Amino acid sequence: MGRSAVLRLLMGLLPVAVSMSVSTNQTDKESHIADMKNTLRTLSIQLMAQQFYMEEQTRSNGNSGLKHVRTSRHGIHPYQSASHVDNSIASIHNHANNDRTIGMGELVVVLNGIEFRTRHNDYRLRMKSRSTTNYGEVDDIEFPDVPPEVKQHIDVKDQIEEMRQWFKAWRDQDYSVRDYRPYFKPVLCYLEGSWTHSDQNSIDEPFDSDRHHFDASSWYDLQQKIRFTSYSGGKDGLENFGYLPTSVMKLINGTIPVLAQWNYDILCHPLSEDLPLNRLHPIDDLKARMSPGGLTMEKYLGTRAARYRVGIPGQGHSTNWDLLDDLMSEIPGRDNYPGHITDNIFGDTTLPFNAKTDEPLNVAYYHRTYRVGSAGAMGLKVRHRGFSDENLFVAQTTQPKVVSLDVESCSKRKHHCTVWEQRWSYAIPLEIIYMTPLSKWNPYDIPYRGDSRTKEGKTIFDGPKGRRNGKSDKAYNGTNSKVYYQTPAAFFNDEINRDPADTTKGSTFVLDAGNNVRQVRASGHRIFFPNIPDVGTLRQRYPIMPIHGEGDSVWKELEALKDIVLEPNKYRHMFRDVLPDDNDSDDGTTGTIKEFTTKPSTPKWGSHKHHFEISPEQYDLLTRGEVVPNIITENVNGHSHNLTIIKKNNRRYLMQSCDGRKRCFDGHSRLVLPV
Repeated sequence: MGRSAVLRLLMGLLPVAVSMSVSTNQTDKESHIADMKNTLRTLSIQLMAQQFYMEEQTRSNGNSGLKHVRTSRHGIHPYQSASHVDNSIASIHNHANNDRTIGMGELVVVLNGIEFRTRHNDYRLRMKSRSTTNYGEVDDIEFPDVPPEVKQHIDVKDQIEEMRQWFKAWRDQDYSVRDYRPYFKPVLCYLEGSWTHSDQNSIDEPFDSDRHHFDASSWYDLQQKIRFTSYSGGKDGLENFGYLPTSVMKLINGTIPVLAQWNYDILCHPLSEDLPLNRLHPIDDLKARMSPGGLTMEKYLGTRAARYRVGIPGQGHSTNWDLLDDLMSEIPGRDNYPGHITDNIFGDTTLPFNAKTDEPLNVAYYHRTYRVGSAGAMGLKVRHRGFSDENLFVAQTTQPKVVSLDVESCSKRKHHCTVWEQRWSYAIPLEIIYMTPLSKWNPYDIPYRGDSRTKEGKTIFDGPKGRRNGKSDKAYNGTNSKVYYQTPAAFFNDEINRDPADTTKGSTFVLDAGNNVRQVRASGHRIFFPNIPDVGTLRQRYPIMPIHGEGDSVWKELEALKDIVLEPNKYRHMFRDVLPDDNDSDDGTTGTIKEFTTKPSTPKWGSHKHHFEISPEQYDLLTRGEVVPNIITENVNGHSHNLTIIKKNNRRYLMQSCDGRKRCFDGHSRLVLPV
C-alpha cells in the first residue's frame, strides 16, 4: 500500500477515532454527573435524617413550650439562676406608655420538637385578618368601649369614682352590680411557628413590633451573628438577634434539596366569651418562690414570676379535652379566620372531639385532640396530635409560603396508591390579657396624634421651649402610639413592681385639646395595675404558657413528689411511714422578703416613691445594727437609687447614703418605711 493510500486510510479512520473518543468522554461525564447526583441525594437524605433525629429527641425530652429565658445572675443554689423564669416568667415587663405593646423579652422555645431562640419580642395586640386568607395579614384588636355610666359624668372626679366601681365589680367578678363583661374583655395571646419557603439572601420579619426587629440583612446574616454571639458568649445590646433553624425539608426529583426556614410570630385572639378569673389557677413554681429568698404563695402571686393554668375549678383529673382546648379552637392557623380545611389523611376523616355529628373538623383552626370514625390498633377513636406532646396545637394551611410534606399510602388489596400533601403550623398559648376601658378612656379630651413614626405623631414633642419631655413646663402636645398617657393621675397610685426593662413613667404632663396642662398616667397594658384607691392592685396579664420540661418523666415525678410534700395532709396516705401529728404552726413571717418604700420626692420631680426589697439575711443584719449597702430600688420616673440602709435604736430605718451621697438628688427623705 502506497503512502498516499495509507494517508487516505488514516484520514478516513480519524473521524471514527475522534467520535469514539468523544463518546467515551461523554459517557464518563454522564457517569460522573450521575455519581454526583447520587452523592448529593444521599447526603441530603442523611441531613434530613439527622434533623429528624434531633427533632424526635427533643420531642421525647419534653412538650412544646417555653424552655429558657436569658440568664443575668447566679447564686450558690441552682434555683437562683434563670430557667423559664427569672425576675418574671418569660421575661415579661411593662410598656404601658405604648398604646398596644406587650413587653416580652427573648425566649428559648420548643414547638413540635423545633427548638429556637426568639429576638426581644415586645409584640402588639393584633389578630389575624378576619376578612382575607392572605399570608401574614393582621388587624388591630379593637379596644373595649368606656361604660356610658362613666362618660355621663361631666366632672372628671366623678368619672374617676365611677370607673373605680367598674374595676371593683371586675375584681369581685360581680356583674350583678355592674355588668363589666362588655368592657373587660379577655384576649388569648399565642406563639405559632412553621417551616417556610424563604430566600436565604433576604429575611422575613416574623411580626411587627414598634420596639424591635431582626438586625440582619438576610437569614444567613442572622445565623452568622447568632453563631458569633454564641461562640463569644456575648449578646446584642438591643436583643435583636435570634436563632431560627434552617432545614432540608425534601428533595425535588430525588436530587434538588428544598431548604425550609423556621419562622414564628406572636398574635392575640379576642375570646368569644368572658373568661372568669376563677378559671385561672396559679402554678406553684418552687424555683420562682425560692430564688428571692422564699415567698409565700400569696406573695408569689403578687410577683411577675407567677404562672397560671386554665381550667374549670375543681378539675383535678386527667382528660382528653379541657377549657384550654375550647379557647385554642377559636384561633385560626395561617389561613386566618376565613380558613376552612378538612382532613382525611390515610382515609380517616378528622372529626371534632366533642361533636355529636360526623361533620368533619375544620383543621384550619388550632386543635390537639380529635376523633376518627374507626378505632385504631389500640381500640381508640380519640387521638392526640403528636406522640407524647400534650401541648401540641396544630392547624393545617393552604399557604404556598409554608413548606409542604407529602406521603404515599398504598392499598395492597386494591393495588392503588395515594399521595397526600399537607402544610401545618404549630402553636402554644402564652397569656391571657384583660383589655379594659382604660385604653379608650380619655376624660381630659387629649388629642391622639397617631403612630409615633409618622410626621403627625412626632409633633407631640415640638414646643416653643425646645423638645417637650412631659414635665409640667414642657408638657407633651397630645399623645401618640408610644407616648400614650391619658388616664387621670388620681385614678392610680404609683407604679409598682418595676423592672429595668419597663418604660412606663410614674406620671407625666400632657396638653389637652384646650391647651390645658393635665397630669396623667399611662393608658397601655401592664402586668399589674398600680394600686387603685378603694380597689387595690389588680393583675391584667395572666401568663399561661406551658413549659417544655413538664413533658419530661423526671419533671412529672418531681411534680408528684412536690404535691405530696407540700400537701402532706391531703396525701398522707402516700407516705410509706406514717407521719406523727404536728400541732406546731408557722405564721409564715419568718425567712421572707421584707418590703420598704421611700417617702415621696419633691414636687419638682413628680412626687414619686421607690419600692425596694431586702432579703431575710439583710434584714437580720439590720436588726443587729449593721449597715446594709447596695440596695437597688425599683425604677420609677426613669431612674432608680442605690441605697445604704441602717436601723436606728428607735426602730426607724434610714438611708445612710443614696447613690453615694447623703441625700437623693430628687429630694426623698432619709426615712424609709416598711410596707
